[in-house]
Amino acid sequence: MPYGVTQTTLQGMTQIPPPAEELRLLDAELWQLDVRRAQLLARRAWLVAALHRARPAPVAPPRPEAAAPSVQNVLLLLGGVLLTIAAMVFTLVSWGHLGITGRALVLGAVTLAALAVPAVLLRRGLRSTAESVAGLGLALTVLDAYALHEAALAGTDGAGYAAVASAVLAATWLAYGLLPGTAGLRLPLPAALTAAQLPLLLWALAAGTDPYGITAALLVTAGVDTVVALRVTAGSVRVVAAVGAYGMGAWGVLAAGWLSWTATGPSAAARAAALLTLGSAIALGAAWHGGRTAVREPGETEGGARAPGEKRSLGLAVTSGLLMVAALGGLARSVLPEMWTVPAHLACGIALLAAVLAGRLPDAVRQGLAWASGAVQALALLWALPVVAVAVLGPVGWAERAWTGTPSDVRAAVTRDAPWPPDAAATPVVLAAVAAVLALAVRDTAWRPRARTGALGLIWATALILPAVLELPYSAGLSVQGVTTAGALATAAYARETTPDPEGRRLTALVLALVTSLSLALLSLASQTATLVVLSALTALFASASWRAHLAPVTAPAALAYAAALAAATGAAADWQPQHTALLVLAVPVAAALLTARLGDSRATVPVEVAGAAAGLLAVGLAAGDPPMLALVLALCGVITAGTAIRPDRRPVAYASAALFVLATWVRLAAWDIGSPEAYTLPVTVPALLVGALRRHRDPQTSSWTAYGPGLTATLVPSLVAAWGDPHWTRPLLLGAAALLVTLLGARHHLQAPLLLGGSVLTLVALHELAPYLVQVTGALPRWVPPALAGLLLLALGATYEQRIRDVRRVREVLGRMT
Repeated sequence: MPYGVTQTTLQGMTQIPPPAEELRLLDAELWQLDVRRAQLLARRAWLVAALHRARPAPVAPPRPEAAAPSVQNVLLLLGGVLLTIAAMVFTLVSWGHLGITGRALVLGAVTLAALAVPAVLLRRGLRSTAESVAGLGLALTVLDAYALHEAALAGTDGAGYAAVASAVLAATWLAYGLLPGTAGLRLPLPAALTAAQLPLLLWALAAGTDPYGITAALLVTAGVDTVVALRVTAGSVRVVAAVGAYGMGAWGVLAAGWLSWTATGPSAAARAAALLTLGSAIALGAAWHGGRTAVREPGETEGGARAPGEKRSLGLAVTSGLLMVAALGGLARSVLPEMWTVPAHLACGIALLAAVLAGRLPDAVRQGLAWASGAVQALALLWALPVVAVAVLGPVGWAERAWTGTPSDVRAAVTRDAPWPPDAAATPVVLAAVAAVLALAVRDTAWRPRARTGALGLIWATALILPAVLELPYSAGLSVQGVTTAGALATAAYARETTPDPEGRRLTALVLALVTSLSLALLSLASQTATLVVLSALTALFASASWRAHLAPVTAPAALAYAAALAAATGAAADWQPQHTALLVLAVPVAAALLTARLGDSRATVPVEVAGAAAGLLAVGLAAGDPPMLALVLALCGVITAGTAIRPDRRPVAYASAALFVLATWVRLAAWDIGSPEAYTLPVTVPALLVGALRRHRDPQTSSWTAYGPGLTATLVPSLVAAWGDPHWTRPLLLGAAALLVTLLGARHHLQAPLLLGGSVLTLVALHELAPYLVQVTGALPRWVPPALAGLLLLALGATYEQRIRDVRRVREVLGRMT
C-alpha cells in the first residue's frame, strides 16, 4: 500500500497512528522499493548481455607474418645471390665470346662498380643494400681471380696459384674493409679472415711438403686465428677466428698425434713432438689470456658456477697439458723400451703438477693443468688394472683343481687360467708413482682425505702384484699376501681418530684385507700344507682383529668362515668321508652360538649368527649323502639352535630347533625304511599338542584351532589318507579309536577343533569301512528303492523343517560357545 495513500487515509481518521507504527510502515515501503530496483537491475544486465552476444565480433586485421626489415634483408640477399650467379655464368660460359680487352673491361668495370657503390649507399643510410652489393663485389673479385688464371695464367700450378690468390684476396678484402668509406661494412673483414685460412695450407700442398709441413701449416694458421680471436673486438670477426682456430687446431693436433704415434725413430718423434708442443703452446696462450681477462658478471658465480671465459680457459689448459704430455711421451717412447711407454707418459703428467704449484699462473690455467695431470694418471691406472685383476682373480681357478701340485712361482699360480698381460713389469712403478702423488701432492683440505685413502688402495695393489711381477717363489708370494692382509687389518684397527676421515680409511683397509685374504685362501689351494697353514693363520688373524669392537661385525664372521673352511680342509686332509667331516664343521656353529651369548646386543651378533648358520648348512650339505649321519647332524643343529633359543631375545629360534629335530627324526626313520606315516607325524603332533596345551594354560582365550588344530591335523589327515588305501583292518580300527577319543575329549572340554576334526575323521573312517556293505546292499535292492528312500527323507525333513532349523541353530550356538 503506497505511503501517500496511507497518509491521506490516516489524516481522514479521527486517530493518527503513533510514530512507531508510522516508522514501521515507512520501512516496509522502502523495502518494497529496493526489491523492485534489484529486479529492474537484473533485467537490465540480462538485456545488455543479450545485445553483446547478438553483436558480431570485430574482425582483427591480418597480422603481418614478416617484419619489414626481414623482408628487405631477404630481398637484398636474393638479389645479391642472383647477381653473383649471373656473373659466374657470364665468366664461365660467355667469357669466350669477348676478346682479352673486352673481358678485362667488363669484369674490371663491374667489379669496381660493385665495390664503389656500397660507399655511396652507406652515406645515404642504406646499410643493408650496401652489405648486399659489397657481398656481390667480393664474389666478383673471386671470379676475377679465376678468370685471370684461365685467361693468362692457365699454365701455372693450380694449388700454388690458389695459395697466392687466396692471400691476395684476403689482403684486398682486409684493405677494402678498413677504407674510410667502407669501414662501416660488416662483411669484408670476416670474409678476409676466411680467405686467410687457405694460403699456408695450399702453399704447403703446392710445395709438395711432407705431412709434417702440412701439419705445421695447419697449426700456424690456428695460431694466427687464436691471436685474432683474442685481439679483435668485432664480434663477427671473433666468431670466424674462433671457428678457424678450433677447426684448424683440432685438425692439426690430430694429425700431429697420429705422426707421433706412428713415428719410427727419434727424428720423426722429435718433429711430431715439436708440432704437438706448438699446439700446446697455442692452447696455453689462449688459456692464459682468457684466464687473466675473464670477468665474472653478476649472477654467474652463484652456486660455484664459472664464468664463460673461465670455462674456456679451463678447457684450453686441459688440452694444452695433454698435448704437452703426448709430445714428451712420444719422444720418450722412441728411445725407451716399449714397456716403459706408459711410465714415461705418467712421468710427464706428474711433471705438470710443478706448473700447477706455480703461483703466477691464472687459477683457471692451474686447475686445467691439474685436471690434465689427473687424466694422465687415471689412464695410467686403467692400463695397470688388468695386472691387478689377474693377481686378485687368477687364483679362482684353483678351486676346481685343489691340491694338484705346487706351482713353481707366483706368476704361474695366478695365470693358471688367465694370460699374463704384456709389459706388466712396469705396473708396480705406475701404481707406486700415483700413490706417491696422491699422498704428497694433494693439498686441498676437502680432497686430501680421499687422496690418502686412494693412496692406501694403490699401495695395497702394488704389494699384491709385486710377487707375480717379480716371479717370486710360491711360498714367498703367500707370505707377502699374508703380510699384506695383516697390514690392512692393522690399518683398519689402529687408524687414528685424529686423521682426516678415519671411518673411510678403516672401511677401505677392511675391504682390502678381506679381498686379499680371499685371494690368499684361493691361492693356497694349490698345496695341501699351504691350505691348512693359510686357513689356520687367517682364522687366528681375523679372530684376533675381532677384539676391536668396530671391526667385529666383519672380522668375526670372516674368522668363522675361515674356521669352517679349515675344518673341511682338515677332514679332507685326514681322508675322512664328507659325512664325517660334517661333524667337525659343526664346531663352528657351536662356537658362533657361544660367542653370540657373550656379545649380547653388539652389532656383531647378527653377522656371527649368520656365519654360524651358513656353517651349519655346509655341514648338512656334507652329510647329505649318508642319511643316518644326516639325521645326526640335523639333530645336533637342533641342539645348537635350542641352546640359542634359551636367550630371551632369540625365543623364535625355538621353531627352527623343533623343525630340525623333526627333520632329523624323519631322516632317521627313512634310513630305517619305515613307511608308516604315523611314525613321521607323531613326532610332530606330540610336541605341537604339548605346546598348544601350555599356551592354553597361559592364555585361556587362545582358540582351540590355534592350540590343537595344527598338531591334530599333522597326524589325523596323513593317517586318514593311508587308511583309505589300506586293505587291512588294523589301521582303520586304531585311527577310528583315536578319532573317537579326540571327539570325546573335545566334547568333554567344549573344544571346537578336537570335536570337529575327530568327528570328521571318525565319520570318514566309518564310511570307508562300511562302503563294501553299502555297495552290496545297494546292489541287492531294487532300483526303485534308493529314489523312494530319498523321497521319504525329503518328506520327513519337510514335515519337520521348522524343528530342524531350530535344531541346527541350537547346534551352531553350542559350537559357537566352544573354543
